[in-house]
Amino acid sequence: MGWNQQTIEAVWQRGRAVAGDDPARWRKDDCGAWIGRAEFGDRGSQYAWEIDHINPNGDDAIGNLRPLQWQNNVDKSDGRLKCNVTSRAKDNVATR
Repeated sequence: MGWNQQTIEAVWQRGRAVAGDDPARWRKDDCGAWIGRAEFGDRGSQYAWEIDHINPNGDDAIGNLRPLQWQNNVDKSDGRLKCNVTSRAKDNVATR
């Protein structure tokens, strides 16, 4: 799906800011994985993120969207968040 810049920014703002890190550049997703603002859609980066529908049957309203590190988004195929990637210090690591 093609998202416009306004929606991408609004979803980015829903990520968790971390004290001591620039919230315009770095945030964490609901699994605690680092996401980088500039890495939106770049699956070649460990900090890449995508826009996830919290309720897969819901609409594209901002309240139903959240930023997820791309592997956490892919692993949500059955609609449930599995948190297969989280962080250790400044790196993202697999949980299994």
